[in-house]
Amino acid sequence: MRLQKSTGLFPRILGKGDNAKKLADLLIRMRSEEEASASSATSKSPSTFGLTPSAVVENVIIIDREVDFFTPLMTQLTYEGLIDEVFGVRHNQTEVDTSIVGAAPQQQKPQGATGAAGGSTQAATKRKIQLDSSDKLYPQLRDCNFAVVGPLLNRTARRLQADYESRHKADQSISDLKTFVAKLPSYQAEQASLKIHTSMAEEIMKTTRSEIFGRVLEVQQNFAAGADPSSMNDNLEELIARDIPLSTILRLLSLESCVAGGIRARDMENLKRQIMYAYGHQHLLTFAALEKMGLVTLRASNTGYLNPMSGINSGNTDYNSIRKTLKLFVDEVDEQDPTDISYVFSGYAPLSVRLVQCVLQKQLLARLSNPRSSSTPNANGGAGNGTPTPQATGWKGFEDVLARIKGATVDEVQKGSNAEASQARQTLRGGSGSGRKTTIVFFLGGVTFAEIAALRFMGEQLGDKKKIVIATTGILSGDAAVEAAMEKRAFGRM
Repeated sequence: MRLQKSTGLFPRILGKGDNAKKLADLLIRMRSEEEASASSATSKSPSTFGLTPSAVVENVIIIDREVDFFTPLMTQLTYEGLIDEVFGVRHNQTEVDTSIVGAAPQQQKPQGATGAAGGSTQAATKRKIQLDSSDKLYPQLRDCNFAVVGPLLNRTARRLQADYESRHKADQSISDLKTFVAKLPSYQAEQASLKIHTSMAEEIMKTTRSEIFGRVLEVQQNFAAGADPSSMNDNLEELIARDIPLSTILRLLSLESCVAGGIRARDMENLKRQIMYAYGHQHLLTFAALEKMGLVTLRASNTGYLNPMSGINSGNTDYNSIRKTLKLFVDEVDEQDPTDISYVFSGYAPLSVRLVQCVLQKQLLARLSNPRSSSTPNANGGAGNGTPTPQATGWKGFEDVLARIKGATVDEVQKGSNAEASQARQTLRGGSGSGRKTTIVFFLGGVTFAEIAALRFMGEQLGDKKKIVIATTGILSGDAAVEAAMEKRAFGRM
């Protein structure tokens, strides 16, 4: 709300999901109440909103997490995402054992120093690693698929070694040596960063190369690609028998529920019984929490997806129907030089980010979904086969797809109360419409690092024309979701 007051009215509020609808209605109602208060006879102060729609913000897109539970349950395959999966990330920091990355410089004691007190010895075994732009290498590593992190670190190590050895050249002048000395602090910082990320990558690789990780990832990819969910139950039963962490089992079970619109009652009882025997009967409460959160549900044979009276999908998101339309799974992914957001999960394109593309990259998304589509426009603002044109605004062109996705669809246009005054003030602000426009993507219920990476990649594709700003109620992962159920906490974390 403060952002809208400072930048001007959001010209268009878009959203998907029941909670997104509630938030959009709240924004509009608060604006109306404030304007009514400002125009009352007893009030002498003007409305803080003014008359002008924002000249900076073009759209606000609200994504309700309930629309897409599938994405956070998948294992993230970006470098930052895997750091969160393996070590955990909180407030742009992760804690790693000093046996992996070594002690921080201030923790390294001089020879002869006395030992620390008994309680601080255990704390010193963990080192906090800052994960932001202050790190020399992290900005270029964070959004990469983990498959390319090793080669990137290798190239960096070779470059640093070549730069350092160049100081021994006989033909170097005093000015060349002076330049090298000036760059030495930056070189040392980059070398320290390289050492840390090489050690962390090696530790993550121990996880990604394990047999269990491979089996779990195979099941997830099969779900994403559209395999029969019930055919994966044998794999689930085997993983339960091998006593892998319960959170991993519950993630896979929740994925099956999401992609299949619920789990058959017979399969649910069988899997629930095996989990009770393997992990304890107290997890009956965990299942109750998962059902309350909507992560695990029973499949209802008579439930339709679309309520024709309201146009709102009150059931589950129909992944099988929208998988082809929105190209949620890409068979061939170039992880070295990606061309699509699906690289963040090595094939699966996050539904939440595809929804943003429905607004900002209509032509690209239509081409991905139907490479042979005609570009001849029709009267509805779309191509002859229903493909939307770049001029189509809002959700236009994807109405049928949105009807298959859970929750209400939001498309509200806000206008100034006085058109002429609005245009004049917009001109004074420099809002001629030719500048770079900003779209705010707000995740209501949390966002994963993989989705953030996909949106950053999408922002690079948009170039200088548009800018994406990501806002969220919290950062989450699949483990955070199911552990919340195991501990009877709320979905997501701050």
